[in-house]
Amino acid sequence: MSNIQPGAESENRTDCRTITAKEIAKEIRLDIYLCENEALCSRSQLKTRVRDITVNGKPVKLGKKIKPGDVIKLVYQEPVPVSLVPEPMDLRIIYEDDDIIVVNKPCGLVVHPGAGNPTGTLVNGLLAHCGNISENFNSTNVQPESALRPGIVHRLDKDTSGVILAAKHHASLEYCAAQFRKRRTKKFYLAIVAGKLASRTGTITTSFARDRWDRKRFACALIDPGRPFHGKIATTRYRVIREWDRGSLVALYPQTGRTHQLRVHMKFLDNPVFGDVLYNKKKDYANMGLMLHAYRLRIKIPGTGKLMLFTAPMPKRFRLLIDILAGKSTASRL
Repeated sequence: MSNIQPGAESENRTDCRTITAKEIAKEIRLDIYLCENEALCSRSQLKTRVRDITVNGKPVKLGKKIKPGDVIKLVYQEPVPVSLVPEPMDLRIIYEDDDIIVVNKPCGLVVHPGAGNPTGTLVNGLLAHCGNISENFNSTNVQPESALRPGIVHRLDKDTSGVILAAKHHASLEYCAAQFRKRRTKKFYLAIVAGKLASRTGTITTSFARDRWDRKRFACALIDPGRPFHGKIATTRYRVIREWDRGSLVALYPQTGRTHQLRVHMKFLDNPVFGDVLYNKKKDYANMGLMLHAYRLRIKIPGTGKLMLFTAPMPKRFRLLIDILAGKSTASRL
C-alpha cells in the first residue's frame, strides 16, 4: 500500500467543474444538491471552498434553488493534502492473501483519514502491515478523494465493529468493488435495539436522504408510488433472534448500502440501536458503545473466484448487554 507524501499539492490549488443538474424530482437548494448528488464535500466545507459559482451563466449563492437541467459552473479550492503514513496497529486479521485482507474492525476505529482524523485510522494500520505493493494506489489514475482510502472496498461507521475487507492492488479493488456495486455480496449485521419489534421478520423499503436540518444525520420516509420522493431508495431485511422486555437482538440484512442505513431504519421502526448517540434520544447504555456489528460478509475473492464467508464473532460489549437485558447482570443505563 502506498504513502501520500506531505506537500505534494499546493494549499491554494483550485479546480473547475461544469455540472448539469439531474436525478432530482423537484427544486432543491444548490448546496444540498452538490453535497448529496456530486459528493463534493459537506455544506460547511462548501462555504469555505467555493470561490465562484454560476447557474445558467448567472452568479448565484449556495442557497439558490435549482431544477433539473440547470447548468452549474463552479470554481473551488481543493482540500489541503493530508500526510498518509504507516502506523503499527494490532489488527484483528480474519483472512489474508496476496490480493485482499479482511479485518475485524473494533468499535471506535475510523476507517480512513479525513477531517478531524488525520491519523490513527484503519488505513494507517493497513499501510504498516501490508507495506509497499506492486501497484501504487496513489497513481495518476486515482481520484484525489480516493487517495486517503487506498484499498478500501467498503466502509463501516467509526462506532460500528466487524468485518471489513481491503484490497492490496487495483485489480483486486475493482474485482471486489464491482460485487458491491452490483449487489452480489451478502452482508449480515447484528444489532441490539430498544424494545420489541412489532414483527419478528420483515423488510423495510424507504426513501433515504441527508437530514435537511442536521447534516450529520440521515432521514427516511415511506414511498408513495404516486408521488415523487427526495433522495435514494434504501431496503433492509430484518429478523429477531432474541428478545427481552427492554430490548431485542436483531439480524439485519442490508439490500442497499446507504450511509447510516441500518441505524436510520431501526429508528424508523421505533427500535433505535442501543448506544446510538445520533438516532437514539434516550441514550440508554450509551457508555457501552454502538450495538451494531458487521457479523458476516459473503463475497467472491480475487484470483480463484471462490465464494467465501468471513465472520467476526459477536463482540464482548454485545455479550455484556445481553446479560444485562436478560437479568443476569446489572449496569447503569447512562
